[in-house]
Amino acid sequence: MAQKPSIPKGTRDFGPAEMARRNYIFDTIKSVFRTFGYAPIETPAMENLGTLLGKYGDEGDKLLFRILNSGDAFSGVDYDSYRVEGTENGYNSKALSLKLCEKGLRYDLTVPFARFVVQHQNDLSFPFKRYQIQPVWRADRPQKGRYREFYQCDADVIGSKSLLNELELVQIVDKVFGLLDIRVCIKINNRKVLAGLAEISGFPEKMTDITVAIDKIDKIGLDAVKAEMLEKGLTEEAVQVIEPVLALSGDTHAKIAAMRTLMNGGSASGAVSQTGMKGLDELEELFGLIEAAGVVQEAEMDLSLARGLNYYTGAIFEVKAKDFQIGSICGGGRYDNLTGIFGLPDMSGVGISFGADRIYDVLTGLGKFPASVGSSADILFANMGDAELRYVIPLVKRLRDAGIACEIYPDNAKLKKQFDYAARKSIPFLSINGGDEAEKGIVNIKNLESGEQRSFAFGDVEAMTEFVRTSL
Repeated sequence: MAQKPSIPKGTRDFGPAEMARRNYIFDTIKSVFRTFGYAPIETPAMENLGTLLGKYGDEGDKLLFRILNSGDAFSGVDYDSYRVEGTENGYNSKALSLKLCEKGLRYDLTVPFARFVVQHQNDLSFPFKRYQIQPVWRADRPQKGRYREFYQCDADVIGSKSLLNELELVQIVDKVFGLLDIRVCIKINNRKVLAGLAEISGFPEKMTDITVAIDKIDKIGLDAVKAEMLEKGLTEEAVQVIEPVLALSGDTHAKIAAMRTLMNGGSASGAVSQTGMKGLDELEELFGLIEAAGVVQEAEMDLSLARGLNYYTGAIFEVKAKDFQIGSICGGGRYDNLTGIFGLPDMSGVGISFGADRIYDVLTGLGKFPASVGSSADILFANMGDAELRYVIPLVKRLRDAGIACEIYPDNAKLKKQFDYAARKSIPFLSINGGDEAEKGIVNIKNLESGEQRSFAFGDVEAMTEFVRTSL
C-alpha cells in the first residue's frame, strides 16, 4: 500500500494563491527597505553549530535543529568516552550530540548576519545596512501562529551607535504597516533599563532569569512571573522592587520620570543604577526623535518588554497588531558586541525582523489583502478557434512587453468554462474576440468585476494598458 503523502508538523505547502499573497507581503517590505538604503544579502540555510550555540540562551539552544553529520555519523564514535554515571541515559548527551552533529539550521537571521559581517568585513562599507528575507527553523511545538519553518524579513545596520538608526527602524515599521493597512502598536524598552532593574533589586547576576520571566508576562500573568523569579533564586524583597515597575502606567514621559526616581535610589532597596539611568536617557532621546519624525503608528514605552535573546544590549522593539489577536508580528533591538564572539569587538548594530507568516495571518483575518493579489494574470484571452488565436497572439506578446500579465485559454472550450476559469483564478479582465472583431481590427476587453467593456483598435496597446492598470 502506497504511503500517504505528508509533510513534517510545523511546516506548510504554499499554493499559487498563497504565494501571490506572501509575495505581496515580501515585495511591500522589500520596497520600504530599499527606500531607506538597505541592500540585500543571503546566507546558507545551515551554519556550523558553533556559530549558533550559546547565542540565544539555554531555551534557544534547545530549539536548534541539528543536522546529523553526512555518511554514517555513528561509526567510529568512542561511546565509552562519553559515559557519565548518574545521568538519565548514562551519557554526556550534549557532548555526544556535538560529535554527531557539527551543523545546524539557522535559528534566526541576526547571528548568521554577524558571522557574515566578520567574515566579509574587508569588503563592506560601514555603517553597513542590509536586509535579508529567508526561512529559519526552530524545533518548537507547533501551534496557531507558531511554526517550525517560517520566513523572517530582517533589516539591520551595523557599525554605528547613533539612535538615528533606531528611529529609522521605527519609521520602517510605520511605513510597512501603513502600506499593509494594519494598525499596530510599537512597544519599546531598553535592555539597560532591565539591567538597572536587576541591579537595584540586588541580583545583577540574574538579569537573564529576570528578563526571561518578565518577557512571559503577557502569556502567564504577573503572579506567575513573580513565582518564576522566586524559583530562580530571587528573594521576596527583590521581587517587591521589580513588581511596581511592571505595573507603571501613564504616558512615556511619566514612565521615564518614575523610572528615573527608582533608578536614582527611590526604590525599596535604595540602590542606584547608572546603567539604568543611561538606558532611560536613550529612551528619552529616541521617543523625542519619534515625535519629531511624525511617526503615525502608536509607539509606547513598555517596561515589561524584555525580548529574551541574550545578545540585545540597548533599545528593544516589539510590534503588536491592534485589531487581531496574535503574538508579536515584528521585533528587534540593539546589540553592541554580537560580532565580538566572532573576533570583531565593539561593532554595534541594531535591527528588526518582520514575521511574514504572522503578518499573513493578520491580513487574512482582517480581510486586508487586495483583491488583485490573488490573480496570476491581468487578462485572460478566450480561445475562440485557430483563426482567432492567430489574431490575438501578436497582441498578447505586445501587452506582455508592456508589463500586462496575459493568459490565453489553451483549449477551444465553451465560453462558460473559460469564464469559470477566469473566476477561479481571480483574473480581473476577459477578452473575447471572434471573427467579427478580427475583421474590424478591434479588441474587446471586459472588467469582470464592474462589468465595464471597452473596444480598442488592435494596435492601440497603450490605451488597453491604461484601461487595465487604472482598474487594478
